[in-house]
Amino acid sequence: MNEQTQPATVRVFIALAPPDDAKEELARVLRPAYETHPHMRWNRIEDWHITLAFLGELPVETVPLLRRPLADLAAGHPPPCLALRGSGNFDDRVLWSGIDGEVDALRVLASDVRTVVRSCGIAFEERPLRPHLTLARARRGDPSSAAEIAEGFAGFTGRRWPAERLHLVGSNAGRSRGPIHYRDIEAWALGSGDRTAP
Repeated sequence: MNEQTQPATVRVFIALAPPDDAKEELARVLRPAYETHPHMRWNRIEDWHITLAFLGELPVETVPLLRRPLADLAAGHPPPCLALRGSGNFDDRVLWSGIDGEVDALRVLASDVRTVVRSCGIAFEERPLRPHLTLARARRGDPSSAAEIAEGFAGFTGRRWPAERLHLVGSNAGRSRGPIHYRDIEAWALGSGDRTAP
């Protein structure tokens, strides 16, 4: 086995993901835009997620340190009830759908996740939480596309759903010029335990 094929680092974030039927509900609304804006770099529907904490490139051996603390955190947190709603863009290039529902509970969960990561001795850049689902990125030189598409589904409101699992996700971003792909390193059910302080 060639040891050089194993990367020394992995790009990691912690996220929630809408259930398949909620993603499909939004995808149906977006289908006309897939055809009219084929040059957008559309994220794969299976990769749609709501980032709670972006940890960046971590040494592979540090990732296991997160497993038990995140599992315990997830077990003690009830699932926030969320919905996809509206649209917008960042910097005229990044197309997103907004998050509605129990956003305060989402913010508490994100804050607790970040506290757990720091308690594991893992340093990461603190970014303000802006709950959203990234859908696509416009190519350079085509900045109007994201704004045009966002206008088209600004009134979208999806059904509510419980965010049932906390996901520890790895990505291949920055490793190739191809599309970014995400994979669950591990995921834990939210509210799965009756963990109370003794």
